[in-house]
Amino acid sequence: MEITITAILKAHPGKESELRQALDQVIPPSRQEEGCLAYVLHESIDAPGTFVFYEKYRDETALDHHINSSHYQAYRQAADTLLAVRDVYRLQEV
Repeated sequence: MEITITAILKAHPGKESELRQALDQVIPPSRQEEGCLAYVLHESIDAPGTFVFYEKYRDETALDHHINSSHYQAYRQAADTLLAVRDVYRLQEV
């Protein structure tokens, strides 16, 4: 079963650029993962510094591989002090 992830990430004030840089670094290796079907970053037009990831994985195994990857773990560590909000939704198509 395909799994879609929507992650809403809001930077602490003044940390928008640093968060954008951390997010940009995780994109290329994530897109190369086996089982990653989509990995797209968006930034809010109305609320700069608010980012939304749209991710799609072939199955739970592919998602687990992503979460445990060294590049994702490095991103999480780098973004830890930059994020004011991190809301992640695991979705299935209906």
